[in-house]
Amino acid sequence: MDAMDLDFQLVLLRRMADHNPDLVDEARRRLGASAGDMREANRRWQAMVRSPRARGAASRYRSVLGAPESVVPRRLGDVDCEARRWALPLWPALRFEVLVGPDGGVWNEWLVRAPGAAAPPLRTLEDLTPWSCTVDEAARAFPPARPLEGTAPTRWGLALTVPDRQGVRHELVAEFTWGLLQRTAVVA
Repeated sequence: MDAMDLDFQLVLLRRMADHNPDLVDEARRRLGASAGDMREANRRWQAMVRSPRARGAASRYRSVLGAPESVVPRRLGDVDCEARRWALPLWPALRFEVLVGPDGGVWNEWLVRAPGAAAPPLRTLEDLTPWSCTVDEAARAFPPARPLEGTAPTRWGLALTVPDRQGVRHELVAEFTWGLLQRTAVVA
């Protein structure tokens, strides 16, 4: 793993630390990085994003992560775009996906399940554990999911109705960072 891959994974983890510091600490140690390394990687990322000479987001990801593992044409409504995906060692069953519009602008950037990787079984509330699934997987498992505005650009929410193991249905909000489930909260 090169330094750029490591830095990018630390940037993803930094935003996730707000919800799951223990999981982030464990993942950071698996990467061989300190908390200071994570802060420094995030500082460099923010400086790059906010620089007056900043590249567009699509070219920024290519410069940081290299050539995508795959580029897949995707049609959203009546617009054609590309799904560019990169493998990240920390999450081998996932890919970092950037949806790029026809004008080269980035429409979305998040973690998705890797092609051929088995999605987790999502049947009950108890299956929705931190880092267990992506936004798309939760939405498909518990229709109709209603998208909610996130609290930051890299965060999403879903309003779901999910049964528990006894079959009692619960209204809940699932929160995602970079497309990966972070936490759920039952709505009273």
